[in-house]
Amino acid sequence: MPCSTATSPRSWPDRCRSGPPDWICPLLAIGADAFNHGGTPEFAAISAVALRHNDISNVLSTAPHRFAPTHARKPNGDVDARPWCLGFHAAMRLRLSAWAPLLDIRNINHGLLLPILLHCVDDQGRPLLGPPRKGRETEEFLRNAHADIPAVVEAMRQYWMPTRYARAR
Repeated sequence: MPCSTATSPRSWPDRCRSGPPDWICPLLAIGADAFNHGGTPEFAAISAVALRHNDISNVLSTAPHRFAPTHARKPNGDVDARPWCLGFHAAMRLRLSAWAPLLDIRNINHGLLLPILLHCVDDQGRPLLGPPRKGRETEEFLRNAHADIPAVVEAMRQYWMPTRYARAR
C-alpha cells in the first residue's frame, strides 16, 4: 500500500484531508488516536508504514530504476505478486474516484494498471479483470507479469506528476 500512495494521483495535502491518518488508519485497522500515543504497538506499526512509504517515495524520486516491489514466493519458488497487488489495489480503493482516469479502458494509459490489476480479485474472489483466456501464452504472461510492475509504477508516477503537484500548490 505505501507504493500506491507514493504513486497516486494526489500529493499529501490534496490526497488526504488529515494527512497520513487518512490512509494509514484503514490500512492498519486502527483509530486516528493511535498517532497520539508513542510507545504502543499501533504507533510502532504506524512508524514502520510511514518509513516504508518514505523509502519508496525517495527511491522513486531519486533512483526510479532501483524500485523493486517486495513479492512473496509460492511454495514452488515462483513469484507471488498477488499480495503486493492486492495492497496496491486496496489503497486505490480509498480514493477510487481519483484513479478514474487510469481505470477508464478508453484511456491508453489504462494499460499501466494491468500488471497489477490482473493479480487482483473482486469481493467475491473473481478475477478483477475477468477470467483469463485459456492457453500457454496466457499462463506464461501471468507468470511473468510481475516483472512489469516496477516500470508501470514509475510510469504511473510520471503520469500523475503534473496533477499531484499542481493541486498541492
